[in-house]
Amino acid sequence: MTITAQLLGSVRLPGAADLVDGPARVAGGGGLALRRGDRLEVHRMPEFFSGAPEPVAVFPAPWPGWDQGVDAVAPDLGFAVFSGQRAVRAVAADGRTLWEYRHGCWGPVIGHPHTGDEQEVCSGLEHGSVLVSADGRLVWAHVVGEDGPERWVVLDARDGREVGRIPLEESVASGSYQLALPDGEHVALSVGMGQDGCLLYWARRDGDGIVVRDLNEGLDRILLDVHPGRGRLLTVEHNGADLQVHGLDGEVLAEETAHRTGAPRWDWCAGHVDADTVLALVETDGDADGPGHWLLDGDLRVLGRVAYPGPVAGYARPLGDGTWLTRDRAGDTVSRWTRAGS
Repeated sequence: MTITAQLLGSVRLPGAADLVDGPARVAGGGGLALRRGDRLEVHRMPEFFSGAPEPVAVFPAPWPGWDQGVDAVAPDLGFAVFSGQRAVRAVAADGRTLWEYRHGCWGPVIGHPHTGDEQEVCSGLEHGSVLVSADGRLVWAHVVGEDGPERWVVLDARDGREVGRIPLEESVASGSYQLALPDGEHVALSVGMGQDGCLLYWARRDGDGIVVRDLNEGLDRILLDVHPGRGRLLTVEHNGADLQVHGLDGEVLAEETAHRTGAPRWDWCAGHVDADTVLALVETDGDADGPGHWLLDGDLRVLGRVAYPGPVAGYARPLGDGTWLTRDRAGDTVSRWTRAGS
């Protein structure tokens, strides 16, 4: 079955393809954060497609030479938190540093020297991530400890004071990102370790302590999205063998392989178009019809392949509001779509 995509709008903005293909930077108020050069811009839909794609907030990057970390913006857009190579830093819109939390260096060479220049960027692409809680009071940060092992820390958003710590003794991250669950309490952390696999955790603050759940247990799964209304996690097996929906207890609630689409495996991109629909990609080799975008229902039953009126390229980014984003082949034009007739 073919499902027709209806175009809602397009915008041409150099660098905007990062909204589709880039890291899952998070902004408050339903916005999307886009790193463009030395600044982090916050855009809101559908204003972004109104013909004047001006950001609703802009935050200067504290380390212009470093753009590997996954950053976040407070729900009220009052500050941004940047995941640096050797520190986490909260920055106001006028560029003032509100606080800084120092940690070990993400550079891959253990014990390498630093010049003392805070703008120094060490070799390597390894990075951590940050996320601001829904109430704006906490910052969750995946960092390297000063003594080497990685950890997931909880910081007071007012002053950067550490109020909780979770050791990640198994993690040797290439990168990570975090997603907040809709209850405003749980946060999920996905850690990629390259050929060594993936790790997946969720945690929540409980009084002065932290409740954490290790969802690995011999699994090797990448976190793709969280359900927009329920405590469910959407994951893909590291090699694309299957998509799964998990409860917070780790139970597999739904599963689907890519074979029903005619492809050998799922790609590393999927998410909720809305509460009842998932958009997922399959790996294709030079497909003349463009990338294999497929819609599935909430139980991961295949509904059909998405047909676009023109060429699209790369990944897609579902927004959870009934729409999703794609980009053109040049990478400068982003389009917003919905299911025709919806």
